[in-house]
Amino acid sequence: MTLGPLMIDLLGTEMTTEENEIIHHPLVGGVILFSRNYDSVEQVSALIKKIQANRKTHLVVAVDHEGGAVQRFRNEFTRLPACAEIGKVYDHDTDEALELSYDLGWVMASELRTVGVDLSFAPILDLGGISRVINDRAFHRDPNIIATLAFAYRRGMHDSGMSAVGKHFPGHGSIAEDSHHEIPVDERTFAEIEKHDLIPFKKMIDNGLEAMMPAHVIYPQVDKMPAGFSTFWLQEVLRKKLNFQGAIFSDDMSMAGAAVGGDFVERSRAALGAGCDMVLICNNPEGAIQVLDHLGDYNHPVSQARLIRMHGRHTITREQLAQDKNWQDRVKKLNKLNPDQELDLGDDQLL
Repeated sequence: MTLGPLMIDLLGTEMTTEENEIIHHPLVGGVILFSRNYDSVEQVSALIKKIQANRKTHLVVAVDHEGGAVQRFRNEFTRLPACAEIGKVYDHDTDEALELSYDLGWVMASELRTVGVDLSFAPILDLGGISRVINDRAFHRDPNIIATLAFAYRRGMHDSGMSAVGKHFPGHGSIAEDSHHEIPVDERTFAEIEKHDLIPFKKMIDNGLEAMMPAHVIYPQVDKMPAGFSTFWLQEVLRKKLNFQGAIFSDDMSMAGAAVGGDFVERSRAALGAGCDMVLICNNPEGAIQVLDHLGDYNHPVSQARLIRMHGRHTITREQLAQDKNWQDRVKKLNKLNPDQELDLGDDQLL
């Protein structure tokens, strides 16, 4: 059985009978986990093993685990600092910031790999300073500094056996509105976007970025559709102009920014037609079932090859990681970056 083009979610810490059946559907190619799916390392490891046991083909198991407010698994996991904390260090100590960014990517990916997670949707390549939803998730306001820090972060992920997913192409950081609850409209021209927001994406692509997630943002001076539904953004710019060869994951089809695409079936068809390799449907089981029932046959060998490359590598146990001196030292360094306030429990809608 091949990997289908849909990534779905689960209701809780164990699969329901219905979810167990859905996992077998040929259109399903991945599962995304949220904080509601996590209780302990032992529990989530068992859940992921059960997910994989249901299919002959290894599904892509993903999570949104960037650091700061967006960290799905907390108990028994290192509390990861927000990327903006590393950007602050960069302003007075470049070398230290690069080490910390590598450490952040390495620790995040290493800990997730111990429980069987293939992929974290990170790093953020958006510019900081304007967007309410990006906020301190961004490394910096300077696109060149973002690219530099994100490349170190990606190297850490890669060395731990995990591919990186840059988001939110071509940039969500320069518009205040939150695409989870609104339909953001960025009125800038392509030339303006290319001069600023596109820089980190281009540089990361040139350095081998494995996957991308487009923004649910409309850039009307360029295309009337949000980037994730736009053949111009995904084909003409991302694939042709920037020569991106990796996988493209849609942002969540349940977000308000995706509503212009129609119902869930129409949104999924539009995203896949525009060039996405996998569509995420989160926090809406009814919508996911609609797509499974009505999307129809789907066969895209090139997408298959891209998605298979998203599987995690370097299997390591929790016990082995705990004994690793590199892990111990890097966790100590990252802990110093965490501000005093309690970790935000997060919003399961944030991607």
